[in-house]
Amino acid sequence: MLEVNGRAYALPRAPTVVVCVDGCEPDYLAQAVAAGEMPWMKRTLAEGTALVADCVVPSFTNPNNLSIVTGAPPSVHGICGNYLYDTASGTEVMMNDPKWLRAPTILAALAAAGKRVAVVTAKDKLRALLGHGMQGGICFSAEKAGEATLAGNGIENVPALVGLPVPDVYSAGLSEFVFAAGVKLMQRAADRPDVMYLSTTDYVQHKHAPGTPDANAFYRMMDGYLGALDAMGCVIALTADHGMNAKTRMDGSPDVIYLQDRLDEWLGAEEAPGRSQAFSSPTGGGTPRSGGPGGSRRARVILPITDPYVVHHGALGSFATVYLPGNGEFDDAARRIAALPGIELVLARADAAARFELPADRIGDLVVVSERQAVIGTSASRHDLSALEVPLRSHGGISEQRVPLVLNRRIAGLDTGRRWRNFDAFDLALNHAQG
Repeated sequence: MLEVNGRAYALPRAPTVVVCVDGCEPDYLAQAVAAGEMPWMKRTLAEGTALVADCVVPSFTNPNNLSIVTGAPPSVHGICGNYLYDTASGTEVMMNDPKWLRAPTILAALAAAGKRVAVVTAKDKLRALLGHGMQGGICFSAEKAGEATLAGNGIENVPALVGLPVPDVYSAGLSEFVFAAGVKLMQRAADRPDVMYLSTTDYVQHKHAPGTPDANAFYRMMDGYLGALDAMGCVIALTADHGMNAKTRMDGSPDVIYLQDRLDEWLGAEEAPGRSQAFSSPTGGGTPRSGGPGGSRRARVILPITDPYVVHHGALGSFATVYLPGNGEFDDAARRIAALPGIELVLARADAAARFELPADRIGDLVVVSERQAVIGTSASRHDLSALEVPLRSHGGISEQRVPLVLNRRIAGLDTGRRWRNFDAFDLALNHAQG
């Protein structure tokens, strides 16, 4: 047995695959199964173990992937968003660097125990975090598959192995590359992984609702690869990092609460040292960069959804954290924000850290969550939404917390009434589904 972050894990007796399907609202599976597009999943839901679990809030990619691979919430591993305000340096930064990670991963512990471990992630933003401390394993992203080396990733010539070209980062093909790579790695009898972690991208889910033709086509593709892994005797645990919802008004336009603009109206927009966010179009690479003249503002709104891939969501999600000046305005600001149409919840730092299991030193004075149909922005001038080709779909709030947790083995005696979490996936796969 291994102990990682206070939980015990058995070593695998069968090849084990944990899959994080980015943005997989449970209804995507329900609609695809009902349409006859996922025969493997239909059988697995009937004969295996099918649960609905809660993901971590904020319901974003980085905190949830790291929760899954550590078996713990962000209060333990420290990754509380894709993006944060570093109070030590006074700058806003991506949380892609392993220096932000405060806990070991199950993957690293398995590798240290002599097990062959492989990680394939769609976007490169997660690779370093997921592979941190994982000695001797394979870890690469579909996005940078053509650049993988034996020294840096434990594998080379990945496109040739997979039999597919490196896909565009804004495509369904990026996720298919992840699944195809997983099948090819598992077919390599001499060095097949004992444990494999696959993490996809939510490009499709941001653009297509459950049951639509493009969504069903994506899940049909996924079903075929999962069936191939099952046929090789793999224990499979499938979950998601978050759900997905439409974030629009009745006319189809984005329903955005520009919170920085409102705070500037209430508290003033005096400039202070630091940097602020701007969100570029595809021509700018979709990368957060310094804001306009003078840098940051008197109050600072941080959008933890922010990552280098903002084209399909415009850096708009349903969770924000707010830093306020320390002059007694906290309660008044909280009341004013809570009264805004579309706001579901406003919590002070300590209350938010306790409720959502977040590291208190990495969130603002206030945490703000919007309602299901709404998203939170900074200032209207900082969000370029010209690249949105379809009505906005996004995530981040409590309304995107429910996700599937499905295993291809029946586990007897589970308490289906308890609160399951997506970060129970490794516990179920290693401790209960090995047969």
